[in-house]
Amino acid sequence: MERAAIVGLDKRHVWHPYTAMAQYIADTDPLVVVRSEGVYLHDADGRRYLDANGSWWVSTLGHRHPRLVRALTEQLGSLAHASLAGVTHGPAALLAAELAALAPGADREDVPAEQKLSRVFYSDNGSTAVEVAIKMAAQYWAQNGRPGRTRFITLSGAFHGETLGATSVGGVSEFRDVFGPLLFDVVHVPSPAEEGGHARALEQLRAALKADPDGIAGVILEPVLQGAVGMWMSSPDFVREVREATRAVDTFLIADEVFTGLGRTGARFAVDLAGVVPDLLCLAKALSGGLLPFGATLASERIFAGFLGAKDRALYYGHSYCGNPLGAAVAREVLAVYRDEDVLGQVQRKAPRVKAAFEHMAATIPGLVRPRAVGMVGALDLGGGGYFANSGWRVYEAARRRGLYLRPLGDTVYIAPALNIPDADLDVLLAGVEDSLREVAAG
Repeated sequence: MERAAIVGLDKRHVWHPYTAMAQYIADTDPLVVVRSEGVYLHDADGRRYLDANGSWWVSTLGHRHPRLVRALTEQLGSLAHASLAGVTHGPAALLAAELAALAPGADREDVPAEQKLSRVFYSDNGSTAVEVAIKMAAQYWAQNGRPGRTRFITLSGAFHGETLGATSVGGVSEFRDVFGPLLFDVVHVPSPAEEGGHARALEQLRAALKADPDGIAGVILEPVLQGAVGMWMSSPDFVREVREATRAVDTFLIADEVFTGLGRTGARFAVDLAGVVPDLLCLAKALSGGLLPFGATLASERIFAGFLGAKDRALYYGHSYCGNPLGAAVAREVLAVYRDEDVLGQVQRKAPRVKAAFEHMAATIPGLVRPRAVGMVGALDLGGGGYFANSGWRVYEAARRRGLYLRPLGDTVYIAPALNIPDADLDVLLAGVEDSLREVAAG
């Protein structure tokens, strides 16, 4: 189809996520992507754009990695889908074993068997992976002697997904407040990335646990890096101390690693930076390879054992495509590529360049504040306008003219590219971000 025809149909029929549609229909000349390869998106006008955020953080190995495409094609030749309700198949079983072997604490002798993340429940995406964890925690306590434990502690600025349970434990007001009457009650405590920092956040979290030890089903957090709120970053020490606080009252720690899992921070999992083993761990995005929707929730052996026995103790929850053979086969190949191409090593070598570049930009361009970086994420802010600010979008347009796809988070400009981005392309990206920021600052 011609580009104009695609845009016409799009504006008449497509409702875009996170988009003010009246403004989009009236003013936006969208990218029309026709092909993707490596770290680039190719549009209908014949231009290519370096994908600075891995298409919402899913393409951590770049677009259409040849090994992932081959794994998908080979799996399609034998089994495209089968329900996982009472049946099984090789890709799901093998992937579960591999995830359990890679999970935090799996190879540590000091971690008791009941605390190891040895059980895997599949779902479709990050939101549902979190929803699974919430339901597991709540049902565990309901049928194992602590039925009053129905509330969760979450951080200010938290983002855990879009389903109602995941929205309930979120803390980004722009995404949450309108649904307030539909959400269950949670305890919000400050983020360690906010004013008052680590000490204030930990003090209030401990106080919340102490005030209601029989009512808290768990603490959920995005360890080290809170993405959607604006790339808020904090010390791994906070994660370690939260783990100690939850152990003290024997409640659960849920690590939402949908964004941070599989290398984004330079470690396999962000909780590994703190030496922590959570009770539940949520994965998606990177696990999917950017090919198919796919999610997983890893649970401790203790939690799994709490669902054994009579039929009414089972977890009656699932999705039509959970454990889909195509997605599972791709996820297995994702893990293999990480091993074979030393992806974590690549992140650790490139991360200092990202950090140095964002610090340099903030130091030399007027109006830029709070440079920060962890692993392959770099971010800074243009003032304090928040999520609905337009300043980041001016940088987006400047970057687009330079062949970068650089979607901001309000006034936060950030990069989260493929973890295996070639060095030359990383140079192009960092230089393009700097040039775009300088243009907007001078404008």
